[in-house]
Amino acid sequence: MKRHYPEQPLVGVGAVIFRGEEVLLVLRGQEPARGVWSFPGGLVELGETLEEALRRELAEEVGITVKILGITAVLDRIYRDPDGAIPYHYVLVDFLCDYEDGELHPDSDITAARFTPLSELDRFDLPEFTARVIQRAWEQKQRGGVLPFIELV
Repeated sequence: MKRHYPEQPLVGVGAVIFRGEEVLLVLRGQEPARGVWSFPGGLVELGETLEEALRRELAEEVGITVKILGITAVLDRIYRDPDGAIPYHYVLVDFLCDYEDGELHPDSDITAARFTPLSELDRFDLPEFTARVIQRAWEQKQRGGVLPFIELV
């Protein structure tokens, strides 16, 4: 599976993980989002379900387990180079999760990982779409994890 200048979009999963009134943020250490605070996750491998991919990525990237409550967002991440070609194109499925167990142990793809109080998110230079997904996921969690409809973010 070719990630750089792919022939088709790649499917990825992400986890919006809450621990009380904190959300887990990871600082990406690899392109295309190096240096960006985001959610843990990664690409779905051939033969994996979305849930299997999410659990594998969480174990690999941060070493924790979660309770999956549902899907919170489906979005596109399309990156273009100066010539207009597409070096990266992902279709991402973000899941609303509650932290269950484990100590944070970021892998080599992650520069840092931390549970951050929702009240302190403005201290981070979050991409606008990441902030929107956190807000939506928190509201969804307050409704019991039910997603009434899917809206592209």
